[in-house]
Formats: sequence, structure tokens, C-alpha cells
Amino acid sequence: MKSPFENFKKADFAIVGGAVLVLVVLILAALGANKYFFKTPVLEERDVYFSVFFRGVTITDNQVPFKVGERTFITIRNVPYTKLYITDVKFDPRRILLETEKKGNYQPVVDISEPCLFDFIVTVKDRAKLTEDGAVIGGNKVKIGIPVVLEGMNYKLTGVISNVQLKMPSNQTTQQNNQNGNQ
Repeated sequence: MKSPFENFKKADFAIVGGAVLVLVVLILAALGANKYFFKTPVLEERDVYFSVFFRGVTITDNQVPFKVGERTFITIRNVPYTKLYITDVKFDPRRILLETEKKGNYQPVVDISEPCLFDFIVTVKDRAKLTEDGAVIGGNKVKIGIPVVLEGMNYKLTGVISNVQLKMPSNQTTQQNNQNGNQ
């Protein structure tokens, strides 16, 4: 009786072996094994403060939805993460530039045609793993320009990260309210 492998040549075995090897690599990659082999080393863990900028938020109530000390649920790049503490809130009504009496000079003034439109900067705090690529929270790198959603009891707003710091920002003030146009 003949063996079923008698008709195979060395090149046939090489092709089958290569196909099996490719299949094994694809299965390992699909299962996420590459994160164990190519993991970026964590240098240390530290607190990270990052600011989220919200442009053109319409609020018809006199209450600011964000409160320092409260927790807000955060979603980074459409991946739900966790609740983080708000450490700072700054907001300002929408402004426009008007030319002053001196030709060519412009001054920002509150846009009275949009009395309910505000820009917010909300700073939140979390514990991050520091790598050579930057701070990582919840498996996501935290960098300027990353889209973020903050959600609370009565708000769900999308913004972008505008600042990342590894220490408490020195210019933090609590709840600046510039609704009257004072700076």
C-alpha cells in the first residue's frame, strides 16, 4: 500500500508548511498575542491631569453642568472608560472681534447675538501609566487632539484633549465665571 505523501515533492511540503505558519501567525494576532510580545514597557505610574476643550456649548440654564470635585464618566476614542474627578472648570461666553475706533485694531467682545453659547475647558485627573510614547489610561494614549466624551447626570458633550500634564496645573482656578465679559 502506498503512502498518501509519496506523490508530494519537497516544494509541496514547503508550500504547506508556509501556509500553516501564516495561519498560526494570523490566529495569534487575532487573539491579541502580539500585545504580550511587543508591549511598550511602563516606566512609572503617576497622576495625569488633562484638559478637554468644548467649543460652542449651548446652555440655556444659569447652572454650569460641570462642578469641581464631581465625577464625570469619560469615553476616549469611542471606548467607554470610567468616572474621573473634575479638578477645574473654566468657561467663557462666545466672543467676536469688533474693530475699535483706531482703524486696524480689534477687540474681543461678548457676542450678544448668541447669549447661550459658551466655550468650556474641563480638567480631569486620573492615574496613568507612563511609557516612552506618553501617558496611557484605560489602554488609550492620552494626547492633545484625542476626541473625548464627558457624561454626567444632565450632560453628554464631545470635546478634544487640549492639554496633558503630569502634575497639578499651576494656573488652576476654581469655576471661573466670565459671563459678564470680565477677565
